[in-house]
Amino acid sequence: MLAFSTLALFSGACLALALTPGPDMLLIASCSASQGRTAGFASLAGIQLGTYCHALAAALGLSQLFVTVPVAYDVVRFIGAAYLLYLAFKTFRSTGTALSANASLPRYSRAQIFRQGLLTNVLNPKMALFVLALFPQFIDPDAGSIVVQMLLLATVLNAVGVIANGAVIVMASRLGQRVGSSERAARWMQKILGTVFLGLACRLALVGRD
Repeated sequence: MLAFSTLALFSGACLALALTPGPDMLLIASCSASQGRTAGFASLAGIQLGTYCHALAAALGLSQLFVTVPVAYDVVRFIGAAYLLYLAFKTFRSTGTALSANASLPRYSRAQIFRQGLLTNVLNPKMALFVLALFPQFIDPDAGSIVVQMLLLATVLNAVGVIANGAVIVMASRLGQRVGSSERAARWMQKILGTVFLGLACRLALVGRD
């Protein structure tokens, strides 16, 4: 098992990462503002399951594929971008608004939001390279199973993420509630969510490894 000092140092690195605004935080904030606190935590849960997937892939050597075979990186990158474009298209084409109190208007289910978070994270090869670059620095070959250690580090990263992103979810959901009574404002929030998906798609498709 990893030493407490190692876990403490890793936790500090995770906290610095969690407090730095990024695509995951932007997606979580948008979902929270557009559909409420529960939706925000559903998105966060999907993203965090994706983190476990990347940690397991790194432990098994699968993430190394992106380093040795550049075309594999690009294939996953463009698949992820295409998925985000699909989400943007669905959001912009929605005839209802996620914030309206009218129950007849369409909403994403919690399962759909969870899958969005999961697939957005899993199909982001930059996350795979991040895990591959950071996690091995805290692995001790003499401390037992590499897979267990990688999953333990992923758990620490996720725990810190719950604290940081939990605050974002609460604040964003409160903002959404304040504008939710206005259908016009609600539709603008819907457009903002679609724009977030579109922006993430462009970022993933146009920005390379650096």
